[in-house]
Amino acid sequence: MAKKFVRAIFPGSFDPITNGHLDVISRGIKLFDELIVAVGNSPIKDTLFTPKERVEMIKPLVAGIEGITVQTYDCLTVEYAASVGATAMLRGLRNFTDVQYELQLALTNRAVAGIETVFIMTSEQYGFTSSTLIREIAKLGGNVSNLIPQNIFSKLQKRLAEKNIKPEQDNCIE
Repeated sequence: MAKKFVRAIFPGSFDPITNGHLDVISRGIKLFDELIVAVGNSPIKDTLFTPKERVEMIKPLVAGIEGITVQTYDCLTVEYAASVGATAMLRGLRNFTDVQYELQLALTNRAVAGIETVFIMTSEQYGFTSSTLIREIAKLGGNVSNLIPQNIFSKLQKRLAEKNIKPEQDNCIE
């Protein structure tokens, strides 16, 4: 029996990409012949970077890993998966809340589009991080340099300065 070629997508906003995302990517590619890091454009998220900027930030981080590509998409995730011929979707799980949400999403995606979801538990040191939390901490002046790659941290700081987001750390007490 011939081995089946399996293409998967790892969808997300990646605004910004975190060390946890990179952990899932590096472990997930071992399960598939090809993995597309699919940078989505969610109208409900308050993003700091455009999808194109996010792709350009991610590409150098995965450049040395064979079988990985990075693309943007602007449609339903299952529609995008079908358009690129993906038969699986990779998702990272951090905690029980993720399990509840991702299970519902996986069941829906399978019922609607016939795509399977493969879950990977993130490494314990990344179990509490999310792009949303990192953006919030950074906007309030917290140090997130150990949660994201250094070049991404520099771009995050620059973007916050461009948007004139200056945390008022000295005003913690009213």
